[in-house]
Amino acid sequence: MAKESVKARQRKREKMVAQFAEKRAALKAAGDWSALDQLPKNSSKVRLKNRCQLTGRPKGYMRFFGLSRVTFRDMALAGKIPGVKKASW
Repeated sequence: MAKESVKARQRKREKMVAQFAEKRAALKAAGDWSALDQLPKNSSKVRLKNRCQLTGRPKGYMRFFGLSRVTFRDMALAGKIPGVKKASW
């Protein structure tokens, strides 16, 4: 499980990306690179990292569910994810 400070930093970046999205798009369309440099670095979308929504784990992220593989397996076996069941053949 990730530290609370790491998860908080990620949430802060997500808010900042949403806040500056329109402004960044307008500056990019205008080609005003010097004004883009003046914006906060954390407002850039490339600084975001896919993390598990429950644990904050950065590796083994499953985009469709928004969970790490470990959390997904635990929840699937417990029957907490609708439509997912263990395969057997």
